[in-house]
Amino acid sequence: MATYAIGDIQGCYDELRELLKKVNFSKKDKLWLAGDLVNRGPKSLETLRFLHSLGNQVTVVLGNHDLHLLAVYSGAMKAKRSDTFHDILAAPDAEKLMKWLRNQPLLATDKLLGFTMVHAGIPPQWSLKKAHRRAREVETVLQGTLANEFFRHMYGNQPACWSGELEGWDRLRTITNYFTRMRFCDSEGKMEFFAKGTLASQPSGFMPWFNHEGKALKQGYLVFGHWAALEGKADRANVFALDTGCVWGNTLTALRLDDKELISVKSNKRYGN
Repeated sequence: MATYAIGDIQGCYDELRELLKKVNFSKKDKLWLAGDLVNRGPKSLETLRFLHSLGNQVTVVLGNHDLHLLAVYSGAMKAKRSDTFHDILAAPDAEKLMKWLRNQPLLATDKLLGFTMVHAGIPPQWSLKKAHRRAREVETVLQGTLANEFFRHMYGNQPACWSGELEGWDRLRTITNYFTRMRFCDSEGKMEFFAKGTLASQPSGFMPWFNHEGKALKQGYLVFGHWAALEGKADRANVFALDTGCVWGNTLTALRLDDKELISVKSNKRYGN
């Protein structure tokens, strides 16, 4: 039995199936997915249906594109011209798939393997225990009767930094942005949302979140997606960047958590714009 963590699929269903075939994925194995299952790629509906069918074999954390899909499905947000998940919205099983997606967490930890998974990152001031507490705050709202109201307040860059004094939608938005949108931040956890390139493009006063001496980073291995420009290189021994830009024409990558071997397949084409 093996556990494979895979970066952003973004509707690249054919490449996902090719990658699972390459690693000889079986019913005895487990699959970890670092968010952004859908959007920009061509087969978001097939991707969700397949992952849903895996049941307890799969562990998912939500990414920003997954949350955007849920917001559009709820009616809280209109779809963007670049969105490619309209097949999901029109599908006869959309309600079942959206219920499944809405009940996925923002953060996952396997203590036996010593790995934690998040879509974007964890701010330097949070321990794993605190990160899970903060994630649960959002998950409780996302899975409850206030979900649609949450989606209406989810978008935005402010507040850019965590404070225990934050309340209401500002608090939940900040937590969500850390887990699903963060790339660069300062030592206090203030996020910078506009730089999305390589490490060489970091803005003055900011660093990649994983280059700070964060509390959670001292508590085991961590896998994340979201940042295709890194090309799978986080330059930290216990951190694995798994978004290798399949939707942009590069590769889809899996990390076998048991021995930390990386396995990739090439993208069939560039789908994203």
